[in-house]
Amino acid sequence: MTVILENPAEDIELSGLREGQKKEIHVCPSELVSDGGFTMPDNNAFGQSFRDYENSENERHQIVEQTYRLQHINQTYDYVKKTREEYSKLNKAEMSIWECCELLNDVVDESDPDLDEPQIMHLLQSAEAIRKDYPDEDWLHLTALIHGTYIIYNFFKQLLISLWYLGKILLLPQFGGLPQWSVVGDIFPVGCGFDESNVHYQFFKENPDFNNPKYNTKNGIYSEGCGLSNVLMSFGHDDYMYLVAKENGTTLPSAGLFLIRYHSFYPLHTCGAYKNLMNEEDVENLKWLQIFNKYDLYSKSKVPIDVEKVKPYYLSLIEKYFPAKLKW
Repeated sequence: MTVILENPAEDIELSGLREGQKKEIHVCPSELVSDGGFTMPDNNAFGQSFRDYENSENERHQIVEQTYRLQHINQTYDYVKKTREEYSKLNKAEMSIWECCELLNDVVDESDPDLDEPQIMHLLQSAEAIRKDYPDEDWLHLTALIHGTYIIYNFFKQLLISLWYLGKILLLPQFGGLPQWSVVGDIFPVGCGFDESNVHYQFFKENPDFNNPKYNTKNGIYSEGCGLSNVLMSFGHDDYMYLVAKENGTTLPSAGLFLIRYHSFYPLHTCGAYKNLMNEEDVENLKWLQIFNKYDLYSKSKVPIDVEKVKPYYLSLIEKYFPAKLKW
């Protein structure tokens, strides 16, 4: 298939599937569809440009802007470290992936300028789109489904894409009822300088770390090429779902865990910021993330998915890659 990436002139080789297996994706800037698969729409669910954070005419502009203002002010290094330590205990509940998905049925992401519907539908839209174009990569389908675990606040987006949204359950009272600014939105490293490519960068000036000489240099407390796994990211559904998957012994490949953990790291995978912190494994996994991002972002639409029809397939993937019950 043809996938539109940030550098469409380059051919990239993807690794991280199964041992010894490689797939080459040839990118063509003039094609948006291949073999009847995923088509990137021109506009979002509101008929406007995707990820438009500046247009005051956007129906969700004020809600989105306020969410990012609070996120950028409050997500300090100390806050992230404390919150991550608390949620890494995974002592909030014990349930299956699908049970978690169903908790998100009425959750709507207030940082999303492109969609105002429950996350379960977005998860399915993304997972089904990626399933059509990559039928043999079932781990990718599942990752789409659980990527957001907004247990806190949406249902489930798509299997691979959905997996990472399940983390939004953090918005729900039984999971601590964290505010939206601590669960959703683009993520960024803390403990080093805030890059200007971050959405609504201006609000970082009110963050206590902004003027702290320990944290406001390019590398901050980190070393060049240390690897993203050694970098503390702003807390949210991405990192939470990564913790849930990893600590519960998922058999997803490393690329799948990378997608779950960094799918909202837009400054990196769309602007190339913070590459100074990446190691070689990050560079390889980033190629998958740039592909995956197109399905996560551009599959947001008003076209519904028949949940009961696709449910058996995704339940089979959950059984393959996860234990029956997980600690959350």
